[in-house]
Amino acid sequence: MNDKLVFLGLLYFVQGIPYGLQSSLLPVYLRGAGHSLTRISLTKVLYLPWVLKVLWAPLVDRTGTKRCWLVATVAGLALACLAGGTLSPETQYAGVAACLLAMNALASVQDIAADGAAVRLLRGQDELGLGNTAQVVGYKAGSVFAGGGLLAVIDVAGWGWMFTLLACVYAGVALFVWGAPVLDGEPGRTPSETRRGSREAARPWRVWRKLMAVPGTTWTVLYVLTYKLGEQGAISMFPLFLLDHHMTARELGLWNGLVAMAFSIGGSSVGGFLLSQYSLGLLMGACVRNSDCWHGFPVLFTHCAGALFPYERRIELHGISVLSLSAQHFIAGLITTLTFTCMMNCTQRAEESIQATHYSFLATLEVLGKLSFSALAGGMVDTVGFPIAFLLFFFLTSSSALHVWHATETGVLKDQSKGQP
Repeated sequence: MNDKLVFLGLLYFVQGIPYGLQSSLLPVYLRGAGHSLTRISLTKVLYLPWVLKVLWAPLVDRTGTKRCWLVATVAGLALACLAGGTLSPETQYAGVAACLLAMNALASVQDIAADGAAVRLLRGQDELGLGNTAQVVGYKAGSVFAGGGLLAVIDVAGWGWMFTLLACVYAGVALFVWGAPVLDGEPGRTPSETRRGSREAARPWRVWRKLMAVPGTTWTVLYVLTYKLGEQGAISMFPLFLLDHHMTARELGLWNGLVAMAFSIGGSSVGGFLLSQYSLGLLMGACVRNSDCWHGFPVLFTHCAGALFPYERRIELHGISVLSLSAQHFIAGLITTLTFTCMMNCTQRAEESIQATHYSFLATLEVLGKLSFSALAGGMVDTVGFPIAFLLFFFLTSSSALHVWHATETGVLKDQSKGQP
């Protein structure tokens, strides 16, 4: 099990690097250059490959091997970083955007192969909980490394050296995956199987019917589309609120990029531990039914910070801000681990030939649910102001509570709501 956790953790670590670059480093850079919040939010279009990955997931699922796909995509990310290191973000913004778009495309393909490997490797409730903890924690650690860590040192190290370091990290992981023993038992594909898989991948309507026929898929789809709405609005806009009120990029790199994300990783780790002690349905019901308390109060703190200290930098603002960010990220990390375990539990009910596609489909909708709202959050703040927008985020945090309550009482989580795993 330790070999599986290290393998999955490294894969998701390097997968989180493009997200960290784009979610933490790029917005601060653009805001410092005087761009509007609306324009910054619209850079979310660079995440488009993550939304579209379900279109090429059947091809990854049914052709080649997971090892080949993983090595090829991670090596491609190393080359993309080398190319990005030759660019100047001040004068070649379009080139930097193209580089990040390419990194997102490669990472999205790698994610399909990694998810397929995880679904095959993890067995039983205990392994699912620990494996999904490795997935969430690894991804967030990569995001912290690229977003918070590199944001804190970019003024010293420079853009070129930063991307050269990332290229070395990707190259090392590609070599590790090439020789990873956990994939040794993966069956190869004959040429006829590859051709048949390619033909089936070209008929997405057939794959779609199979995906939706998996038990519990409809409920899970609605849940993953809505559970992050309010949280994403608050977490994406609050750092920019602080930047507008004289908190420096270096301070944001420390508090939002490192400290708050450490709480997020802590919440994800606690989620994995709880999954080894209690059933998934029981934990989902306990956490999401009380979403007003678990998610709402931290967002309300954020709203109060915006209302009480809107014009000048004060020590009170910093204290409330750090407390709010830490609480939000801890709770978000806990619920994210439970959600991804729920998704993988649903995927394991599918036939093996479509499992990676099924999980990628759910993960795509999870990303779509987050990005669709966070892309609009900047325009909302520009229109109605920070305080009213934060109040709306507060109400949205509990939008999925009724959905989960119904599932634990009469729906797909009912059988998983009692006793130990």
